[in-house]
Amino acid sequence: MSAELNEWYEFNQETIEALLNDGSNAELPHSIEYHFASDNFDRLEKAAVDAFKAGFEVGDAEELVLDDGGTLFCFDAVIERPLTLEVINKDTDTLLAIADKHQVHYDGWGTYFVE
Repeated sequence: MSAELNEWYEFNQETIEALLNDGSNAELPHSIEYHFASDNFDRLEKAAVDAFKAGFEVGDAEELVLDDGGTLFCFDAVIERPLTLEVINKDTDTLLAIADKHQVHYDGWGTYFVE
């Protein structure tokens, strides 16, 4: 396993534990938002197509102007999932492979507290 993948697995575990410790309901599905970014819109668009083909709902890309004047494009790949480590790690495998294939940045995931 690569060091980067291992770091994401640790992030997944810590994030899930924090949500569950705060009382998020593990019995209910969570809307998981996986984040991607790139300074190259064409690459990001190809990653979005692959994420869609992998079963994720893909939002429109947003354009951000950085403090240094550069431009960054980003999108979220969203899916309803149980808040379990095995499922989130599998998604991480899939989406990190897509990011690597298209040379875009995978920037982890987030979700909302579910009661």
